[in-house]
Amino acid sequence: MKILITGVAGFIGSNLAEKLLEVKSQRLEAKENPPPTSNLQPPTYNIIGIDNLAYGVKKQVPEGVDFHQLDIRSKEIYPLFEGVDYVFHLAAKNCISDCQADPVETAEINVAGTVNVFEAARRAGVKKVIYAESSALYEGSEIFPTPESDVKPESFYAISKLASMYFAEAYSRFHNLRYTALRYFNVYGPRQDYRRTIPPVMSAFIIKLLRGEQPVIYGTGKKRRDFVHVDDVNDFHILCMNDPRTDGKVYNIGSGKNYSVLEVYDMISEILNIRILPIFAPDLPGEAHETLADITEAIKLGWSPKVDIVEGLKGMVLYIRKEMEEGKIQ
Repeated sequence: MKILITGVAGFIGSNLAEKLLEVKSQRLEAKENPPPTSNLQPPTYNIIGIDNLAYGVKKQVPEGVDFHQLDIRSKEIYPLFEGVDYVFHLAAKNCISDCQADPVETAEINVAGTVNVFEAARRAGVKKVIYAESSALYEGSEIFPTPESDVKPESFYAISKLASMYFAEAYSRFHNLRYTALRYFNVYGPRQDYRRTIPPVMSAFIIKLLRGEQPVIYGTGKKRRDFVHVDDVNDFHILCMNDPRTDGKVYNIGSGKNYSVLEVYDMISEILNIRILPIFAPDLPGEAHETLADITEAIKLGWSPKVDIVEGLKGMVLYIRKEMEEGKIQ
């Protein structure tokens, strides 16, 4: 089996590749030392990764991935899809402020790039594409927790993701391309992209506090977000490969709980035992005041988020502290 990941050098993509390699390693170990009654088959898949490194970082790509530095908008990606069974399409321009500043490039990457991935998958006869939409599609929603049906995009980023949804449906309708769409809420964990113009709050707070600097909070800090750990997200990714009930469906992937930015700041301060008053900057345009996932549909499949937010933050602190000690985060 071959699995292809676009955006493999990014936060979610690199973690997914690592997770798949761990599963492969566990299966190999079980193959070499099987219990007496085991019928376990050896792993038969390879992982191919695509990333143009505009946002991703090459060093984050796990060893064992067949990596190709290519842009998803290029037809040069087509040969890599030959013989591929499953595609995880995670590559995107996903910083909302950057997307607001450049809607043309946003459409080129998130719409034209996604269509190019679907076309490559269609031509190669890929079994299924599992691709990233976004909880940003609920920016205008006033229903909490928000179900998959209440789509009300406002920002350029969200609108680009809505267009991807329509193209996925069309490829399924006209070409029988199987797909599952995932609307991630605020995913956090090791390798969260602190290099963005406006970094995610968790990594930004941890880095600033470890440096002895004042973290920046945009707005009042009362915005509430549904945070879900990347390990829980990747558990659902693997479920989508193996469960045909997910075909043609869209799922919210969140924790079903939300916390304010100030609450997250307090949690991180307590874990680090560092208290530095934050700077309050003007609010960012195009962001929802609150996000909260209705994860009923995902739970029906047997999935549920397992990583507690405090434990997840402790893991992030350990990771970021190590990266800073090694000089990888300046």
